[in-house]
Amino acid sequence: MADSHAVDEDLYQRTKALLEPGEIELNGAIVHTDYDGQEDVQMMQATLDVGDIIAEHTGHDPEDCFVYSGNDDPDFSSNQHQGLTLEDEEFVWECQQLLREGSFDIVIYYRATADHEAILEDVRDLGFDVTGVRGD
Repeated sequence: MADSHAVDEDLYQRTKALLEPGEIELNGAIVHTDYDGQEDVQMMQATLDVGDIIAEHTGHDPEDCFVYSGNDDPDFSSNQHQGLTLEDEEFVWECQQLLREGSFDIVIYYRATADHEAILEDVRDLGFDVTGVRGD
């Protein structure tokens, strides 16, 4: 579980609970940013960048995906987003953006068939600390 950024055990366990067996087997990641509550535009761009990485590692062209946001749906929270394919609105990823201890963490999950380690490596290449969470 450990990366260079200390992860709050409660957040790790809450993320793991999101991956509990359901219709789709999932893995996830906690992306740690230094963006504070005033940097929501930068945090959203980070979410989009991470979503593009996940799309690529699930066999989708990021250009063929769109983001469905919480402010579009009363069943979502305002900082909850889904990446879906344009053609058939297939699930690619889902995330929650959490402001914790003064900065945003992005809790994002995706199909377990994606290359989990490659996703984590590419997110690190963006300059973020990331903690991988496996659903199994």
